[in-house]
Amino acid sequence: MKLKELIETRYSVRAFMSLPVEKEKIEYILECARLSPSACNKQPWKFYVVQDKGLLAKIHKSYDRDWFKAAPTNIIVCEDTSASWKRAGSDGKDHADIDAAIAAEHICLSTAEIGLGTCWICNFDPEILSGALNLPAHIVPVAIFPIGYIDEEKSRPAEKLRKPLSEITEWI
Repeated sequence: MKLKELIETRYSVRAFMSLPVEKEKIEYILECARLSPSACNKQPWKFYVVQDKGLLAKIHKSYDRDWFKAAPTNIIVCEDTSASWKRAGSDGKDHADIDAAIAAEHICLSTAEIGLGTCWICNFDPEILSGALNLPAHIVPVAIFPIGYIDEEKSRPAEKLRKPLSEITEWI
């Protein structure tokens, strides 16, 4: 499948079967994320794979949705602000969030490529999530990815309304 076709067909899945996801598939997803580009190749990310039901229950408290609780695996993408590149100059912009987001999108696409579903979750309580994972201050959660087999009977892709290129592009 070509990349554009994968992007067009991938959607945010909010219905999962309870089947466990094979370790090899999770490792493939993580390998794709590991290969992501980052500013000055600093690779300021950390990936937490959670399959333990007790820990999943704690993570679910950070984003209380029934559909989220159905996924058998969560991958939490975090940025490591102690390892990231900071832009020189007046703003000193920390690129950890950008680098982690690039890796996160690699997770989305690789998950879809191998026939699994996920949804990019940013609307979580960072204090609850950090506490559940016992994260040090310099490791900041960016997104949660519930990963699982799609419950095809309950999951339907939403219509993707996108602005035309002419509206979002300036040729100068």
